[in-house]
Amino acid sequence: MSITKQYLKSKPECKITFCVSAKEANKVEVAGDFNNWKLTELKKYKNGNFKAQYNLPVDKEYQFRYVIDGQWTNETEADNYKWNEFAATENAVVVV
Repeated sequence: MSITKQYLKSKPECKITFCVSAKEANKVEVAGDFNNWKLTELKKYKNGNFKAQYNLPVDKEYQFRYVIDGQWTNETEADNYKWNEFAATENAVVVV
């Protein structure tokens, strides 16, 4: 799993690419603050990676989690983790 950040020069946004290497998975989704916690499917590539991109406003942090074949999981390379009382678990955090 990985997150890449590309800060845009033309506006105060950062292009975030979520990448999950899951060759055996059928479906990978992401949900977080940036999409109102609605599950959004990542696109599957032939090499077994799943990817999605979002342009997010800078100077913020966003909580999120992946769902891999129905199982919630965190990004191993997240910038931080934050406890979520509602889910009684930690969420991954990306800071832009």
